[in-house]
Amino acid sequence: MKVRFYIITGLFTILFAVLGVNLYRIQIEKGKDFTNKIEAQIALRTEKNLRRGSILFSDRSGGTVQIALNKDFPMIYAVPQKIENPKEVSKTIAEIFSLDSAALEKDFSNKQSLFKLLKNKADNQTLATIRALNIPGIYTDTQQYRYYSFGELASQLVGFVGVNEDASEPIGLYGIEKMYNSELAKGDSIEFTIDRDIQAEAERTLKKLITDHHGTGGTVIVQEPTTGKILALANSPGFDPNEYKKFPIQNFINAAVQYVYEPGSVFKPFTMAAGIDSGALTPDTTYIDTGSMTLNGRTIRNWDLKAHGKVTMTNAIELSINTATVFAQQQTGNTTFLSYLKKFGFGELTEIDLPDEVRGSLKNLEQKKTFSIDYATAAYGQGISVTPVQLVTAFSAIANGGLLMKPYVRADGRAQVVRRVMSKETAEKVRLMLESAVDKAKIAAIPNYHVAGKTGTAFIPDPKRGGYSEELIQSYVGFAPATNPRFIILIKLDRPDKPLAGMTVVPAFKTFAQYILNYYNIPPDRIEKIITQ
Repeated sequence: MKVRFYIITGLFTILFAVLGVNLYRIQIEKGKDFTNKIEAQIALRTEKNLRRGSILFSDRSGGTVQIALNKDFPMIYAVPQKIENPKEVSKTIAEIFSLDSAALEKDFSNKQSLFKLLKNKADNQTLATIRALNIPGIYTDTQQYRYYSFGELASQLVGFVGVNEDASEPIGLYGIEKMYNSELAKGDSIEFTIDRDIQAEAERTLKKLITDHHGTGGTVIVQEPTTGKILALANSPGFDPNEYKKFPIQNFINAAVQYVYEPGSVFKPFTMAAGIDSGALTPDTTYIDTGSMTLNGRTIRNWDLKAHGKVTMTNAIELSINTATVFAQQQTGNTTFLSYLKKFGFGELTEIDLPDEVRGSLKNLEQKKTFSIDYATAAYGQGISVTPVQLVTAFSAIANGGLLMKPYVRADGRAQVVRRVMSKETAEKVRLMLESAVDKAKIAAIPNYHVAGKTGTAFIPDPKRGGYSEELIQSYVGFAPATNPRFIILIKLDRPDKPLAGMTVVPAFKTFAQYILNYYNIPPDRIEKIITQ
């Protein structure tokens, strides 16, 4: 029994001795390796961003489309603590990545370092080369990056995630990424009102306009006038947020909300609305146009340099007569005219749910000492400034029976009435004036649909020499079906090579409006008479 006891005791002693040796090797000899590996993994995970929420656009079926999301790309990194020969390894790695060998050697020699990024978004060939070398301390993994599925689509609206002098860690810079950074950073996805297909068509329309007419930029906005919902918002020039470092900073600006300009004759319907709603005139009020008028020593002429004789206020909109529009403003009175412009939202923020919105300016009309010429030029959209989103939202009040709606882009937003600008009856009268302008000019007319709209061509101010340059901004704002508006489109083109909006933005409006009518399968609101013989 004693022999058996000693044998069993001896066996257990040997077993525990073996276990003890292995445990020692694991805890002491290899413990450092395990610790290094764990610490390197922690450093790697810290280097990666947390999962950011997606930015979603809508489609006509009620579904959503991911515009901004997270995507894992291959990366190559080093754990300097595990590099056995820093000098040799640095030479090899420097040659592969075209890096400075001496700087790498210094990094690789730092035995306190657990992580050194060598290459992000690595291509397959480089990955294969690194894996084949199998160098201790050089590893491959994946790293999360913000990815924009459709490249330049809605780039200024969406913005991008990146770093700058104020942020060493990636954050939302510009656009939606900036405005909703805190929500997105927590992993919450946000859906927006932008229809991806309408947005894409808006950008195609704008790109073609700029190419065909050698413009320097522009903006297209599509809004639902009864709610204020923005369906598309396009600016040019744009940029690819996946490669934002390759583009100039000015391309990141959302011109629809951050750019002010003098709108020109597209502003005339607001002058008419003020006059009609205040009771100062009607669409049939007449004026004798001699082709010019002089105020405060300055002479105002019509764009076509013609004298049109006896005209109505409807004719003034149809033919875009400057002098008749100034007459309408004078009949309304300066104080009343200015009050209506403010009711339309000019000179204030629309408070659209996008970052860094700027306000247009009515300062020429708000000074202690004002001049008749300032009110006169404001009547046809010169000497005052607006943003594109201000302009389309104010125009929507005409389409929406006199109600000014707050524009919005978040899908969980709701329609908000800002104020009633004019009576429903006035809005209807102005709508008919705009519809008559389309019917007379025919360029924007769409068979079987009532269409209302107005052109605008304005000279660009010359800040160096004062006054105005010869360069133009052309605009068109129109809505359809005019009897029950489903959408309103603003198209603005900067510095085109044609003198008239009817040669540039108006045909573009017609094509784009037809696209939306077909896209939503909107039924006609106008039955054309068929003449038979």
